[in-house]
Amino acid sequence: MEEDDRAVPLLASKIEYHENCPGCRVELLKQTRTGLPIRELFSIWIVVLCTGYWKLSLPNIFHPLFELLIFLTIFFFFPAALPISSLFPFLYFMIRDFHIAETEEDIGYYAGYVGSSFMLGRALTSVFWGLVADKYGRRPVLIFSTATVVVLNTLFGLSLNFWMAVVTRFLQGSLNGLLGPIKAYASEIFRDEYQALGLSAISTSWGIGLIIGPALGGFLAQPAEKYPHIFSQNSIFGKFPYFLPCLAISILAMGVTIATFWLPETLHNHKDTLPSHTSPEDRPHETDALQEGKSASKSLLTNWPLISSIIVYCVFSLHDMAYTEIFSLWAVSPKRLGGLSYTTQDVGVVLAISGFGLLVFQLTFYPYVERLLGPIMVSRIAGALSIPLLSTYPLIATLSGVALAVGLNCASVAKNVLSVSIVTGMFILQNKAVAQNQRGAANGLSMTAMSIFKAIGPAGGGAMFSWAQKRQHASFLPGVQMIFFVLSMVELIGVILTFRPFLVPTE
Repeated sequence: MEEDDRAVPLLASKIEYHENCPGCRVELLKQTRTGLPIRELFSIWIVVLCTGYWKLSLPNIFHPLFELLIFLTIFFFFPAALPISSLFPFLYFMIRDFHIAETEEDIGYYAGYVGSSFMLGRALTSVFWGLVADKYGRRPVLIFSTATVVVLNTLFGLSLNFWMAVVTRFLQGSLNGLLGPIKAYASEIFRDEYQALGLSAISTSWGIGLIIGPALGGFLAQPAEKYPHIFSQNSIFGKFPYFLPCLAISILAMGVTIATFWLPETLHNHKDTLPSHTSPEDRPHETDALQEGKSASKSLLTNWPLISSIIVYCVFSLHDMAYTEIFSLWAVSPKRLGGLSYTTQDVGVVLAISGFGLLVFQLTFYPYVERLLGPIMVSRIAGALSIPLLSTYPLIATLSGVALAVGLNCASVAKNVLSVSIVTGMFILQNKAVAQNQRGAANGLSMTAMSIFKAIGPAGGGAMFSWAQKRQHASFLPGVQMIFFVLSMVELIGVILTFRPFLVPTE
């Protein structure tokens, strides 16, 4: 072995430290940093961003990294989640302006196709990006993925017709391999006792992105109509009324792409992480299935703890994506069709409030609840509570004024908190079911399956929404009552699947 690539025991453990291995550097960080301080977070972010972590000495690399992690995970998932969700508040009006729907009730069908195209593209390529992340590292995939958001999300905002919108969304999903590798990254960068917090930060960031996205879309869409004193009808924002929210997200994605170059790599670039002379009984306990996973997950498809958690994750993802599309369509549709007659700006306010509530819960209460009950029980309880909550939505639509605002905001906050709690639990189970060298592929497999279900979600939700609006006077579950009943049944299936013998956690 070369002198600059020598292997020595990593502190008190038997794990080798390879000087030129980025994964070993992170392992050293995890052993030297026992706490999770968050002081001077933003000033540290600026320093690291401006100087570059590789230019610092080893102690200086590790000192600010944990403070940086929480901000980075939130910062990262915004460009991942924002393009998916930002179109929902204005998609109804965008499809209307394309003049492809023959009647107002048919808008939901076409909106579903646009919403599904992203997930369809991601379903076709997620395993590929996971394999790339396992072979070449997490960081190259993150850089490429965020860069594609800049280009394709901008083009989506400049869509001239329905088919251009579908194609740009499909390509954006196909070339965005961010979600799987970043989940693996978070499970590798945090110490064992902070696994729940790390993955909670990711699912929180994802959930907030799914909320902030619609808020941005709601506030920034059609700016020439909302803010005529700032944006002229003859400007590019008047000619392309849905370009401004897409441009704002693309600018953020550009900043994240640049910031990605300063992220440390967590993938080991040597064959062995344990000394050859170390006996099995001397090896340290590996809580993330590094020992068990090497034998049990040689084939990911035969790893039932992984597969069962992916299936449960897919069912809840189908529900969440359908709910996200239906909520925005329902809120902006007219009262005579069972909606709320909200503007895109009204929807943005509701979703912004939900995002704040979600952030507070996930970063303060969720780690303690997960530690007390475990990820499966938390997911099961959250799914069960979502069912009666969904049944209140048709009743909320009958309210008006302050009562409507209070009822809708409370329901929206509760629903999003419950949904993200479920997703966090599934993240934890999936990453504990495999070893590090398979986490990229495992999360890619999870993203492929989930993306298929999430592609079905908007298409099915949009079609169901249009169908429900045409049966306002049906004798059984008229109008929107049928929509939320079906969503409740999907949630119930997910809850049932959290029980043994179906869902089997890693021991």
